[in-house]
Amino acid sequence: MKNYYDTLNEEVKKYFKILSPIFPEWLFEYIDTPEMKRISTISLSCGTDYSKCFDVKYWYSNLDHSVGVALIIWHFTHDKRQTLAGLFHDIATPTFKHCIDFMNGDSKTQESIEERTTEIIKNSKEIMALLNRDGIKLEEVCDYKIYPIADNDTPKLSADRFEYTFSSGLTFFRVFELDTIKKIYDDVTILKNEQGIDELGFKHKNICEEYIRIISKLWPEWVSDKDRTVMQFLADMCKSMNNAGYLTIDDLYNCTEKQIIEKILSCDDKYLSESFRNFMTATKVYKSDKILDNKYCVNVTDKTRYVVPLVLTENKVDRINNVSQEANQYISDYLKLPKGGYWTYFDFDFKPIENKVYKK
Repeated sequence: MKNYYDTLNEEVKKYFKILSPIFPEWLFEYIDTPEMKRISTISLSCGTDYSKCFDVKYWYSNLDHSVGVALIIWHFTHDKRQTLAGLFHDIATPTFKHCIDFMNGDSKTQESIEERTTEIIKNSKEIMALLNRDGIKLEEVCDYKIYPIADNDTPKLSADRFEYTFSSGLTFFRVFELDTIKKIYDDVTILKNEQGIDELGFKHKNICEEYIRIISKLWPEWVSDKDRTVMQFLADMCKSMNNAGYLTIDDLYNCTEKQIIEKILSCDDKYLSESFRNFMTATKVYKSDKILDNKYCVNVTDKTRYVVPLVLTENKVDRINNVSQEANQYISDYLKLPKGGYWTYFDFDFKPIENKVYKK
């Protein structure tokens, strides 16, 4: 537990206590496996910690996110299988997280990095021993999408979407305080959606409206010019390091983010290392209606992240946009925002290495 739990700052400990007032002790053995410990070195904020374009309040790892998801699922289901599926859902996450989806050409759905999940769990002696001891099958925990409380299609509300909204609102863009999170979370329950499937939703319209009002401040930030440009740069740098022979794809799954950065900064190719230093000191992203020479210039579209929660009104379950003009306006305004499709750039030159380069 005790090692992982003791590394958390006090605000995160209090936040986790909101998600599950009693921390399930049995979960700590799974958290303490090498495969889960690895993702403690990966930031939830997809590499933006390393850019001066952002002001991340404090480190929040992908392991912290995964534990948060597991705690939400446990709180509402007390089902070990669903809880473990939530804990493992990002076990295959590489360094810089969804930036590697960008590298794979998957910026709009951001699901390409999930491919190794089953393989990693299956090849873990520690995890498989724990699962066998607890009478849990691999196929019951390797895909959290089979559990609608854990994950479902946008814009439905799930434990995963709830968690990264709360934690991003605490650490990335400070739009939440703990007392507000508790007020909102305490109003959440399990409802039946339009398909008769369990889904997290709200007991009261006014609380749901408050939630939408707050997180509507986050939505534009997740698709901002600086967010897309920073993530694409990290994707292009990793691809260039791979093509130049300084980095393997497996390195992205075996090294920490700090180790990858050290590989970039210390590589023999000064063009790559200096370009990364320029990235780390850049404080602004610019916009253009055309591609520019001598600039790191990209045109990329980001994933549309938002929710339209269920809410209980007069003993009837409906979507908040159908019963609240205020919430509907926030949602509509966000969906109208451009999420790319034009050029953005850093004020320094960097041309990614697109083809494999033979190195002795």
